[in-house]
Amino acid sequence: MDKKLSIEAQRFKKIREEFHYTQQSFANKLGIKGNTADIERGKTKISGKVVMQLLKEFGINPLWLFGENFNQYVINNNGNVSPKVVTVDTGGKETILLVNQKAAAGYPNNIYDKGWYEKLPAFNIPLPQYRNATYRGFQVEGDSMLPNIQPNDWVLGRAVSSIDEASDMKIYIIVLHDSVLVKKIQKLKNSSKIRLLSLNEDYIPIDIEINDIQELWLVNSKLSFGVDEPSNNGLLKQLQQSMEELKRQISKLKK
Repeated sequence: MDKKLSIEAQRFKKIREEFHYTQQSFANKLGIKGNTADIERGKTKISGKVVMQLLKEFGINPLWLFGENFNQYVINNNGNVSPKVVTVDTGGKETILLVNQKAAAGYPNNIYDKGWYEKLPAFNIPLPQYRNATYRGFQVEGDSMLPNIQPNDWVLGRAVSSIDEASDMKIYIIVLHDSVLVKKIQKLKNSSKIRLLSLNEDYIPIDIEINDIQELWLVNSKLSFGVDEPSNNGLLKQLQQSMEELKRQISKLKK
């Protein structure tokens, strides 16, 4: 970054680049006439209205923007981890978005961008258990949740509105500021942190700040594709051997 620029100009540009906006599209998002070039060059000061838009749209901490705090995002004291955007179909019914591995990499940076969600595939499940709640599907990357969840499986999560509603030792989709994880959570007493556990014993637990959680989804179902036929099924082998023996006995009787 250019040392001659004010810290707010440097950080303003950093935000735009992190969320993958052009100068024009970022200006449109924040209600700025023209583009953001003059702000990034330090020629125009950031107005209070723009500061408030950064807070509203991206959760940017105003104190961080002006170099008065180390936390880029506002501390979420009320533990609100509900979805930032909810999508509906033409009939006004909520849809279930599917976030594949590639999309999940950009999900945290686009979490407030309504237009970004429109590019994701969406569907409905006409079953009672999927009514009166918001659901989202995420594709699992890696093997940290073996044997229960295989790599490339899809998990469907029900939105959780508050960290206080989260149940101990259940599996959740945890959306942080820089990643999306599927883990079992363990609440820590008298702590501002929460522990993330893998089912695969090769992975060690991770402690994260509760305030770093943007969204939380309780995993309640799984979608698997390409189910393999079991190759070492003992019962199946026994049945096959019994059938072969029966065939041999029938052949002997015919003779």
